[in-house]
Amino acid sequence: MKKIMIIGIDIGSTTTKAVSIEDGRVIHKVKTKALDAVTSATGAFGKMIVENNIQIGEIRRIMITGAGATKLKDDLFGIPTGKAEEINAIGIGGMFLAGRDNIIIANVGTGTAIIDASSDRILHMGGSGVGGGTILGLAKKLLAVSEFKSVMELAERGKLNQVDLLMGDIMETDLSFLGRESTASNFGKMLDSARNEDIALGLINMVYQVIGMLSVFAAKSKNTGSVVVTGNGSSNLLGRRVLEEITAMYKVTFEYPEDAEYTTAIGAGLSACTVK
Repeated sequence: MKKIMIIGIDIGSTTTKAVSIEDGRVIHKVKTKALDAVTSATGAFGKMIVENNIQIGEIRRIMITGAGATKLKDDLFGIPTGKAEEINAIGIGGMFLAGRDNIIIANVGTGTAIIDASSDRILHMGGSGVGGGTILGLAKKLLAVSEFKSVMELAERGKLNQVDLLMGDIMETDLSFLGRESTASNFGKMLDSARNEDIALGLINMVYQVIGMLSVFAAKSKNTGSVVVTGNGSSNLLGRRVLEEITAMYKVTFEYPEDAEYTTAIGAGLSACTVK
């Protein structure tokens, strides 16, 4: 029996991801990097079919989304190609990976989008320009480091009390639910002796505290106690540690579904599953 396949492609500002979907199931996943949208999309598509021995005739439709999607005007390789609105794709993909609807999603990429997703509507609640791009951009200037892996390696050896002003620096006792190790001001201390390792950890802590608090506000506004974290930033282990501290303070839990970094590509592909 001939396979009928849909390819979902998320053309991001730094990384492009592609998935293949058959009968509502994600079969293959790839990601690539390139300097422009066309190269990114065609490169991800090519990598998908070559690595997985997919025949062009097996593909019914391609769905693209993301920052670079608007730059593609024509069908790719003669295959009907549609565009999925990015917020809808995140919502659809997030619900699919979470295995339920009525969820709040924090999609952490170059920036961060907060989305309220259910089966009858997907709402962009807001977000922030603070995300992985913030960490990398500041690291290039402050640390002379241009690879995210290098930032993480530095941060793993960092000490937050060298850069952040902590509650223990200004209070002799805990304040409400804020312990002495809680941040009073990001980079509010910045000792002359602070090392690159400390600054790297301070960057990650600052970004994920912003993401975490935006998520808490969104969750509480919808009377829910959990947030599904998707996007590239969902796999940042130091970031997860920051979010765990926020959970302890505000009783909002953060979930990290498998394949969360492919959420938007999955949502784009699934959005076409009812197209005949």
